[in-house]
Amino acid sequence: MPKPILIDAHEDLSWNMLTFGRDYTRSVAETRHAEADGIARLVNGETLLGRDAYQTGRVAMVIATLFAAPLRHKLGDWDVLCYADENEARTLYRRQLDAYHDLFDRRPEHFVPLHTRGELAAHLRRWENAAEGEEHPVGLILSIEGAEGIRTPAELEGWWEGGVRLIGPAWGGNKYTGGTKEPGPLTNEGRALLEGMAALGFVLDISHMDEPAALEALDRYEGKVIASHANAKALLPGTQSNRFLTDETIAALVARSGVMGAVPYNAFLQHGWKAGDGRESIPLDALAAHIDHTCQIAGNARHAGIGSDADGGFGLQAVPTGMDTLADLRQLDGLLTARGYTKDDIELIFSGNWRRLLEACLPESA
Repeated sequence: MPKPILIDAHEDLSWNMLTFGRDYTRSVAETRHAEADGIARLVNGETLLGRDAYQTGRVAMVIATLFAAPLRHKLGDWDVLCYADENEARTLYRRQLDAYHDLFDRRPEHFVPLHTRGELAAHLRRWENAAEGEEHPVGLILSIEGAEGIRTPAELEGWWEGGVRLIGPAWGGNKYTGGTKEPGPLTNEGRALLEGMAALGFVLDISHMDEPAALEALDRYEGKVIASHANAKALLPGTQSNRFLTDETIAALVARSGVMGAVPYNAFLQHGWKAGDGRESIPLDALAAHIDHTCQIAGNARHAGIGSDADGGFGLQAVPTGMDTLADLRQLDGLLTARGYTKDDIELIFSGNWRRLLEACLPESA
């Protein structure tokens, strides 16, 4: 029997493509060789993503983001996708949407867009029925991370028509909501944004929202909800960061039938870890512990998944020991089995939970 497919709920592909010129149709080794003396390796680490990693890891589908940062968070001259205001934000997000459309047009053998329930089902069937060694393109569903480029709810329809199906209102704080390192409530403008999102069928991603805003959003949002890439605050004793989800928020997400993707970033697995500390002290089982934590709160395996955030500000030097590329997340199979999870549970965590949620909210036709 083939190994279960994997769905990754968060990768900043267009940010990497436009910031560093990364070509994810190349192999991991090819990109690492090309970047050996470049800025990308220095500021973002050695890549974890590439054609071979997707195929050997059976990564059938990725939720791929459109992401840009406010100018106050610019990290250096290399950090080119930064904006001063919402008009500049919209321009940068549209550039990234165009980059995905160009990728789909030029390299359909490597990446294909998924807009509807039927497209998703047919795509995943092809992966599940693939013969040994047979390759298929990776399906991408597009998500906006940080909604400052959506100037008003009236613009939501244009993003939907462009292929976007998920929105995370926050990265840092903005006019809609408090966010990571910039706490604050859900604002009236944020409530109007959520209302417009629900009317069109967008999935709400609470990953970067400040806790009071996230809890209110979970209570009021009428559509589907996820945390695409977030780890459990309870497993990071001593942290004061609002980037992690409390048990209260995880329980509220579960109560809304949501799914939470665990992140294999060492700073999200061990409080106080920083670049240069080395990987040896953090095994991949630390990621399994975060997945297990969500499952324990839920009382089952139906609300946990993987949202790697691979290449999203960190690379090889900042992931657990034993992990060389995204494909090595398949080691979670044995780690979760050792924790008592069944094959059915592991299939849910690898892909089934994301699939169930997306099938319930994607439109039947474009």
